[in-house]
Order: sequence, then C-alpha cells, then structure tokens
Amino acid sequence: MADELTLEIVTPEQMAFRGVVEEVTIPGTEGEFGVLKGHAPLLSSVDIGELSFIRNHEKTRYAVHTGYAEVSSSKVTVLVESAERSDMIDLERAKRARQRAEERLRLPKADVDIERARLALMRAITRMNVATKG
Repeated sequence: MADELTLEIVTPEQMAFRGVVEEVTIPGTEGEFGVLKGHAPLLSSVDIGELSFIRNHEKTRYAVHTGYAEVSSSKVTVLVESAERSDMIDLERAKRARQRAEERLRLPKADVDIERARLALMRAITRMNVATKG
C-alpha cells in the first residue's frame, strides 16, 4: 500500500495543481468516483463537473471540463481541457455564460449547434456551483 497519494491536475496550458492529498473525488463519465491511497489502478474518462480533494483536512474544489484520469496506488493524474479552482472563478462571468447558452438553446434548432450550447450551459452551471461552494 502506498504511503501517500499525489494528485496532478493538468490542462493544455498549465499544471493546475500538484501535491499530496488525502483523497480525491472525480466526476467520471460513468459517475463520480473517489480515490484514496492504495487504490487499484484504473483509467477513466472525466466529465464536466466538480473535482474535489482533501488536503490537510481542508476541501478544495475545481470546476473541470472533460478529459481523462489515470489512477495508481500512489498517484492520480487528471488531464482535462480546463480546471478552475473555486476561488478563481469569476461568478458574474459564469452567470453571463449561462445566460448566453440558455438564449442559444431557445433559438430555432436550425440556427444553433445544440450540443455545443448544451455543453456551454453545463460548464457555466458547474462553474457557478463550484464558485458558490468555495
């Protein structure tokens, strides 16, 4: 069994987080899952949602956007399109993004990419939820 669990959250632009954590919860496409040290190895796709971890008995939250997670007994690597820590999210910007996505979804279907608008709405709602939880 591993002595500690290292978490890396990586986006195309940066290493959003790297450190030792007590546990991590990831929004998998097949459902949310938690990881503790000593976890069995796995590879999972990551969905839009809230990724959280506990470090020094404090919970930190990130809004993440699709990617993959690789888990071993001592390390979790999360590769995602974007990751925003709760205290770095601009709540007003997220609200405006939600409003724009909702407006696009009300347009005639021939005039809008429904899937793109739906994903934009999911991202905005996730960002708002994560920001308000702190």
